[in-house]
Amino acid sequence: MLLQGLKPRIFNWLNKFSACWVAELPVVLWSLRTTPSQATGYTPFFMVYGSEAVLPMDLDYGAPRIRAYDKQGDIASHQDAMDQLDEARDIALLRSAKYQQALRWYHGRWVRDQAFNVGDLVLHLMQSDKDCHKLSPP
Repeated sequence: MLLQGLKPRIFNWLNKFSACWVAELPVVLWSLRTTPSQATGYTPFFMVYGSEAVLPMDLDYGAPRIRAYDKQGDIASHQDAMDQLDEARDIALLRSAKYQQALRWYHGRWVRDQAFNVGDLVLHLMQSDKDCHKLSPP
């Protein structure tokens, strides 16, 4: 997933700057951590910290949850959030199990096993890896 996020961001610079991916890595990691997972329905940030991340855009434009923040009730709301986090983790565990079952069903229904014997003809694509590295397009 990291490579899928990095390639479009640095594709034009691959030939000129081979180490520019280091500057783009934090942005890609942030986007992965704040994107809801298809398996659990929650963001990885929420699963770890118990609340959604405050994005810079929320601070700039005064999102409703930023305006509704109350420093006095922070301790009580933190305890409620921890209780909700445990419940959310249980829900995420159930969703993840359901997602894995659906993947297993799909694989069992549509993916067929291939058995190869010695002497069978197979198509083998030979690509030149001259001047290529792991971020080069296939």
